[in-house]
This record gives sequence, C-alpha cells and structure tokens, in this order.
Amino acid sequence: MLVQPWEASLDDAEWQSWIADGHDFGQLCVNGRPGHPPVVVPTHFTSDGDHLLVHLARPNPVWTAIEHDPHVAFTVIGDYAFIPGPWRAKAGTPLADGVPTSYYATVQFSCRASIVDGPEAKAELLRRQMAHFQPDGDHAPIAVDQPPYGRMLPGIRGLHLQVTDVVAKFKYDDQKPLEHRTAVVEALTERGQGLDVPTARQQRRRRDRIGPWKP
Repeated sequence: MLVQPWEASLDDAEWQSWIADGHDFGQLCVNGRPGHPPVVVPTHFTSDGDHLLVHLARPNPVWTAIEHDPHVAFTVIGDYAFIPGPWRAKAGTPLADGVPTSYYATVQFSCRASIVDGPEAKAELLRRQMAHFQPDGDHAPIAVDQPPYGRMLPGIRGLHLQVTDVVAKFKYDDQKPLEHRTAVVEALTERGQGLDVPTARQQRRRRDRIGPWKP
C-alpha cells in the first residue's frame, strides 16, 4: 500500500484510537494455494494486546490456506467518501479542471495465524469477543457443556492473529491548504451521503492536529 508522507498515521495512538472507535470489522486475507487466488473473508474481530481474535465457520475454505501458509493480512477500511473534481480545483482555476479522489482511513495488519480448536479455548475466545460486542452480558453463558453455545462450538474454529506489523493510512488531502481542507469538510457535511459525515470528522481532526502541511 502506498502511503504518502502526509497520509501516514501521526503516531500509534492515532490508528489505535481509530480502531477502538467502532472500527471492528475487516477482511482477513490469506495466501491461496499455488494456482489459486487469495482467500478473503469479511469478519468482525476483537483485539487482545498484540493479537486479533477471529472465529469462523468450520466449513470455511480459509482453513486449508492458513494451514498451508499462516502468514496473513487483516485490513480495516472506514470513513471513506468520493471527492468530486470541482471540490479539489485549485483557487483561480476552472472547477472542471479539478481532479477527483477518494478519502479513506485504513489500517492493515500483517499477522501470523494460529488456529484455535480446543473446545475450552474456543469458548474463551468467544467470551472475549462477546465482552467487546455485548458488554452488558445479555447472552447465555458461553460454556462447553451448556446450550446454546456448547453444542455450536464444534461448528467453528478460532484464530489468534499475532500482529507482526501495522501500516495505517489516513488519506484526507492533508498536503493541501487549510482553506481547501475546510471547504471540503463543509461540502462533505452538506452532502451528507453514506459516510460523508464521519469522513468530514476525520479530515477536520487531521486538519486541526496537523495545521499547514510542512514536508
């Protein structure tokens, strides 16, 4: 992934806060067997220190690929919007000369995958995930010998993804003048489609922290 200097995460806390702010769905990308394309699986995940925790159905084709090569990637994308050309036209030039682009935030994890197959280990993985997704505890006990989860555990396998590298990108035209970035924030807010509002929020946050871009 190309990351221009003005698109890089300003520090680890920036991408960590972005992930913690509800960005807990991504794509697990696994190397395919020779002659086959990569296997890509959309899934929720939770973080446990230096590991990402995932569970998937046992029939999922991802398992054969992981057993062949445990080096995987997990990518999260959010706060994205299409920016039309007229919004990016330079001051004093025709609006039609502006070149469109995409704004987005993404965090890409490189990981080494370990398969979790033991019944109690899978139950513990689910407990950790449920503590994140249903922190009120409004669910039945997750125990190997109690319904409903006990009888369902054989149908899933878990993954511990040990994070070995992280690349984060916040693509919001931070290299452009403050006036330009402010105008785009206002245009996104006014348009208000899809993820326009959270995209504007990210651009505003970056603008306020970076100020004028200094190479």
